[in-house]
Amino acid sequence: MSAPPIPFALLFTEQYNRRAAKFLKQHPELRGTYLKTLQLLEANPAHPSLRMHALRGKFDGLHSVSINLMYRITLALLIQNQQIIPVNVGDHEAVY
Repeated sequence: MSAPPIPFALLFTEQYNRRAAKFLKQHPELRGTYLKTLQLLEANPAHPSLRMHALRGKFDGLHSVSINLMYRITLALLIQNQQIIPVNVGDHEAVY
């Protein structure tokens, strides 16, 4: 039997919290899905439903996860410290 994965810690910046509050005010119907995405991200960032992938170009060093097919969260993933720092949340146009 293998050990359960070590959970990651989500570190929210003041800037991200403002962006997330604005996003949730515009899309209150997504609150549950958004919170579920964060919980899953904390428990297992490699979960297939998150569709995590590394970004390139001007976003090199960041990753993206899906809230649903239309909305995403961009984040900094610090593997060595088991930390995830959300950077932005929104649709494709807003976060890229």
